[in-house]
Amino acid sequence: MEREAPQWLEVGDGEERRRIAHLSQEGVGAPVVWLGGFCSDMRATKAEALARWAREAGRAFIRFDYAGHGESGRDFARWTLSHWLEDALAVIGARCGRQPILVGSSMGGWVALQAARRLLGSALAPAGLVLIAPAVDFTEELMWARMPEAIRETILRDGVWMRASEYSPEPTPITRALIEDGRRHLMFGGDIRTGCPVHILQGMQDPDVPWRHSLRLVEHLSGDPVVLTLVKDGDHRLSGPDDIRRLTAAVAGLATAA
Repeated sequence: MEREAPQWLEVGDGEERRRIAHLSQEGVGAPVVWLGGFCSDMRATKAEALARWAREAGRAFIRFDYAGHGESGRDFARWTLSHWLEDALAVIGARCGRQPILVGSSMGGWVALQAARRLLGSALAPAGLVLIAPAVDFTEELMWARMPEAIRETILRDGVWMRASEYSPEPTPITRALIEDGRRHLMFGGDIRTGCPVHILQGMQDPDVPWRHSLRLVEHLSGDPVVLTLVKDGDHRLSGPDDIRRLTAAVAGLATAA
């Protein structure tokens, strides 16, 4: 099958102006928007599986690459969560004609919650969220807090530390700008309100986002209806056949209700 060429959306101003690659499928009902993880891209396993589900179900589906990810450029270290949230809001604003279902994986879960907070009360307020191993506050809670002092000193002194990746042969630059910008978006300091139903899928064997991190999120979502599905043998990716079935069922349930 021929690889579908992406569409493009201009985001940002001045030196931060960038082109964001995205793929849009026409369909009925609340559009489903995929928000990928840190260093992931819109053609990864779960995104492709949701694209197939949406095509078969006749549902509208939108996916995109954040700045520095996938087909949206290679200057990964230049961007931070503020830019990636801006990318998400721009795609939602430009491509969703009605309230969407946001599906966020890992970092995308944090971005989805931030987007829901900003869209609350608007015509594009999400109709539902599906969060897969949501890495809320990950720059502070799951990176900085876990780093040895020597690595923290490297980041503060040099502005970047190259972290070996389990998912790529190339190391991932963890920048001082990423850590410091992440502190502007921390959510665990108070109630988190989305104004919509939330379904969380979390593996209990996840080394990157511990399952208790998702339990903590449930406690902070005190004003929203929340379902938490714990997968006893699930890892961080949750990309196996059973995981994909759980994912599509969760999205279908919220899309039907919307």
